[in-house]
Amino acid sequence: MDNPSCEQLQQRVKDLEKHNRLLQKKLERSESNRVELENSYEIQSKLVNRVIQGLEKSRAEAETRSQELQEAFNNLQMIQAKLVESEKMSALGVLVAGIAHEINNPINFIHGNIDYACSYVQSLIDVLNLYHEIYPEPDDRIQYLIKELELDFVVKDLFQLLNSMKTGSDRISNIVLGLRTFSRLDEAEYKKANLHDGLDSTLMILQHRLKAKDDFPGITVIKHYGQLPQVPCFAGQLNQVFMNILANAIDAIEELYSQQTPHENQHNSGCITISTSIIDSQWAKIAIADNGLGMPEQVRQKIFNPFFTTKPVGKGTGMGMAISYQIIIEKHRGRLDCFSKMAKGTEFIIQIPLKQ
Repeated sequence: MDNPSCEQLQQRVKDLEKHNRLLQKKLERSESNRVELENSYEIQSKLVNRVIQGLEKSRAEAETRSQELQEAFNNLQMIQAKLVESEKMSALGVLVAGIAHEINNPINFIHGNIDYACSYVQSLIDVLNLYHEIYPEPDDRIQYLIKELELDFVVKDLFQLLNSMKTGSDRISNIVLGLRTFSRLDEAEYKKANLHDGLDSTLMILQHRLKAKDDFPGITVIKHYGQLPQVPCFAGQLNQVFMNILANAIDAIEELYSQQTPHENQHNSGCITISTSIIDSQWAKIAIADNGLGMPEQVRQKIFNPFFTTKPVGKGTGMGMAISYQIIIEKHRGRLDCFSKMAKGTEFIIQIPLKQ
């Protein structure tokens, strides 16, 4: 085979150079396309990440907004419940004040006239005794009437009747005074008050639940009142706290009664003990303890939570103790603690500062 000529070699070199240039251009285009693809992928990746971040931010904002709405809804429910509870107590105060006012006028009339009636009756009896002294032998008709009427017994019993009427009118007057004391629920003024008066007036309002009935042996109230000074406070609101705690104590004892036999109830009767004292010359302490059913620790820890109640639906709103906690802690800068053991009873301890 003949060797290629110089021209052929040159031609082949040119062809190879041409082919090389074509390959070089294709390589450059490929490199350019690769760079464009990389840039495009990076842009798309950034866009996707930006979209994902935006979605995550929107989700977080939506969760935050949902949480805020839930909190706002819970607060609204709490405010509504507090308003309902406050309106109930305010309405009770207005009702009690109205009853006290209506009873006060006629009882004052009766109470004021009993002394005059006793004086008049004594004057009449003095006259009868004087007649009997001057005329020891009265007419037969008078003697018959004296015997028929049992005059000696009537005279003796009449004063007993008048004394019992006076005792009853005194009792009614004290009840009216207690009602008027308790009706300070609508007072908003911060001033010094006698806490014992508030406790006694609250007990009087709850007296119907403390008395013994056919199948209810009653509840004994023991008072250990210390020497408390006039305490600066919102007296009406403290009465509301006393009402909530004492009503819960009665409920706990009633629940214990319902789980015992009548024989057990007679020998294990309910008792509420109220003690007051001064702590470190700075705090007025009120302890209200009952020997009712008590409560487990998980219930005790939630007792001051809004809407928490162990009572059946329709019997309790779950706001009584929450409002009491707010009144003591926020309104009076005081302390409110609860101690309880199952089958032992419960004790609430209130501490009110003597100076704000």
